[in-house]
Amino acid sequence: MVFDRFRQRWELPGGRIEEGESLRQAATRELLEESGQEPSGPLQFIGYARLVLAPDRRVEYAALFAGCITDVRGFRANEEIAAIRWWDLREALPGGVQPLDAYLARLTRESGSGISHRSRRC
Repeated sequence: MVFDRFRQRWELPGGRIEEGESLRQAATRELLEESGQEPSGPLQFIGYARLVLAPDRRVEYAALFAGCITDVRGFRANEEIAAIRWWDLREALPGGVQPLDAYLARLTRESGSGISHRSRRC
């Protein structure tokens, strides 16, 4: 999870697709930009989330990916992200978690993605 300075909440790393990027490339780039971490292999596509955003009820779609990191790197805070933290979905995170991001994180665990959670940060 990454702590967004502006929203003052823990969130999943993510963002918009840049021109010419695939969904997986965008997810990998956003993970690196926001957390300083690179997955140990290709991110696995979990599914799409359809979001209706207030106040104008704008519909957006988000692609959800999961992966593992075997070589954990140090984190350097930036203008957007103040901290990163591994989250087991059970403990409370200081400052709270965006409810949507908590729900999406749980979906990645329940997806039966076949990703091992024993010796790696997944």
